[in-house]
Amino acid sequence: MINCIIGSGVFGLPSVIAGALGNASPFAWIFAAAATGLVMACFAEVASRFDQSGGVYLYTRTAFGRSFGIAIVWIGWLTRLTAAAANANLFLIYLAEFWPGAKSTVPRVIILTLLLGFLTAVNYVGVKKGATQSNLFTVAKLVTLVAFIVAGLAFVTFKHMPLAIALPSGPPKFWLHPVLLLMFAYGGYETALMVGGEAKDPRRDYPFALAVALVVCALIYTMTQWVIISVVPVRLMTDRPMATAAQLMFGLWGSRLVSVGVLVSCYGYLSANILGFPRILFAQAERGDMPAWGAAVHEKFHTPHVAIVIFAICLWFFSLIGNFQWNVAISAMARLIYYASVCAALPVLRRKKEVPEAQFRLPLGNVFTLLAVAVSFLLFPKLDSRGLLIMGVLAVCIILNSVWAARRGKADSREVQTTGNN
Repeated sequence: MINCIIGSGVFGLPSVIAGALGNASPFAWIFAAAATGLVMACFAEVASRFDQSGGVYLYTRTAFGRSFGIAIVWIGWLTRLTAAAANANLFLIYLAEFWPGAKSTVPRVIILTLLLGFLTAVNYVGVKKGATQSNLFTVAKLVTLVAFIVAGLAFVTFKHMPLAIALPSGPPKFWLHPVLLLMFAYGGYETALMVGGEAKDPRRDYPFALAVALVVCALIYTMTQWVIISVVPVRLMTDRPMATAAQLMFGLWGSRLVSVGVLVSCYGYLSANILGFPRILFAQAERGDMPAWGAAVHEKFHTPHVAIVIFAICLWFFSLIGNFQWNVAISAMARLIYYASVCAALPVLRRKKEVPEAQFRLPLGNVFTLLAVAVSFLLFPKLDSRGLLIMGVLAVCIILNSVWAARRGKADSREVQTTGNN
C-alpha cells in the first residue's frame, strides 16, 4: 500500500507548495492527509466487504450497476495515465541535472519516446521480465526519501540551523489548490485494492493497511517538506527541490546522488504502471465491457500485448501534451471523482442484502461519506482548455462504451434464449 502511494509527488511538489505557502507549507501535507483520511475511512469499510479482484471498479459496479462501473474505469484510466505522465515528466526534470537540454522540445520528445518505448517492449515480451525489472526499483524511492530526511536533519543539527516553520495563515482559498495537488501525492492506494482476489484475507487486512499507509506517508511527506524549506530559501527553489537541497547541504555530488535516486524511482514507477495497469483493459474485455480484442494474448509471449500497446501510446500522448504540474492537476481532479464514487457507495452497499457484511464498520459512516464528497467538490479545480477538452473526450468515451456494452448485453441475452429454445 505504501509503495503504491509514494510516487512522483513528493519529488516534484515541495517547491510548488513552498512557493505558494512558504514556511507554512508542511501544514498543507497534514491538511491533505486529513482530507485523504476521510476518503480512506470510507474505502476501509467498502473494501472490507469484498474478497474479489477489481477494486474501485468492483465496488462501484456492485453499488450502482454496470454503466456506472464502466464510467469509473474510464476515470481510473485518466487518473493512472496522467499520474504516470507526470512521473515521466519528472524523469526529464531530474535528468536535466546531468543534461540541461533534456527539457527542450526535440530532446524531450526523443527521450520520452525511447524511455516509454523501451519499457513497453520489455513488458510486451514477457510479464516475468517486466515484474523483475519493476521489483529491482521499487525500494529505491523509499531509500532515497529516508536517507534524504535523515541526512537533512543531521545537517540542520550539525549546522545549528533552525527548522523553518510558520503557522497557517491567509484565506482558505489560498490553500485549496496546494491541497488539491497534494491529494495527488496521497493517491494510488486504490491500486493495491485491485488484487483482492489474490490476497489472503483482504476483508480484514485492507482497513489496517490503509490506516498504516496514511500515517507512514504523511510522516515521510511532511518531514521531506520540512527539511527542504529549512535548507533551501524560497528564492532558490527549483523544479528539482530535493536535488537543490542536497546541493546546498553536500555540494554537487549530493545533488547528483539524489537525482540518480529520483531517476531510478521514476523509472521503476513507470515500469510498474506499464506492467500492471494494462491488465485493467484486459479485465474489462474479459467481462464483456470492452471489445474482445482488448483481451488478446500474444501467441508467443503470452502477454496482453494489445492492452499494453494501447496504454503505452496513451501514456506517451499525455506525457507530451502536458508538463509535470498539468498532469498532476488533471490526475488529482480525476481522483476526486474516482474516490468520491467509492465514498458514495458506502451507504448504498449497507442497504444491499446480497453484499457481504463489512468486517470493518465505520462509525458515523454516513457522516464520513458526506464530508468526503463535500471535500471533493470543494477542491474540484477550474480546468484550462486542454483539461476541458480531455474531460469532454472522456465523457464521449464513457457514453459510447456504455451504449456498446448495453447492446452487447442484449445481444448475448437473445443468443442465450435462442440456444435454450433450440
